[in-house]
Amino acid sequence: MMISAITTSARAAARTCLRPQYSAVSARGMNLRVSTAVRFASTMRYTTDHEYVLFDDATNIGTVGITDYAQKALGDVVFVELPQVDSEVTQADPIGAVESVKAASDIYAPVSGVVTEINEQLNDQANLLNKDSEGRGWLCKIKLSNPSEFEALLTDKAYKAHCEGDSH
Repeated sequence: MMISAITTSARAAARTCLRPQYSAVSARGMNLRVSTAVRFASTMRYTTDHEYVLFDDATNIGTVGITDYAQKALGDVVFVELPQVDSEVTQADPIGAVESVKAASDIYAPVSGVVTEINEQLNDQANLLNKDSEGRGWLCKIKLSNPSEFEALLTDKAYKAHCEGDSH
């Protein structure tokens, strides 16, 4: 038996990049479950309108939300309008809205596809966008119909450069 100490952040990073798969193994009459890690790519890209997509190429699903930059610019979020599950969306079309004490802003589809899930928690806790916009405050999940649209979005480096030059 091997014991290893892993920091909380390293454990979280490993969960993001590794998906466990289990297989049953019989050894001397004992049933054991052996975990083997399988790597899958999960990458984040951004739009110039400050939406992000966290794309999982194993499932072809992108988790969509607004960036931390956007939530700071909006201020305290009080209401979120989300798209309907199973609705077909086209890149750059409005799919919802975010209202704050300072402003209202449309949410645009960063990619085309079908909405598979929405973050129901935002109905009662719109301020999750302020607390954790790029985590628990995600908006919806979209099954991409054209994964090349994701590749055309801004990388982390390009998005940071965009924000530094943004006059909003």
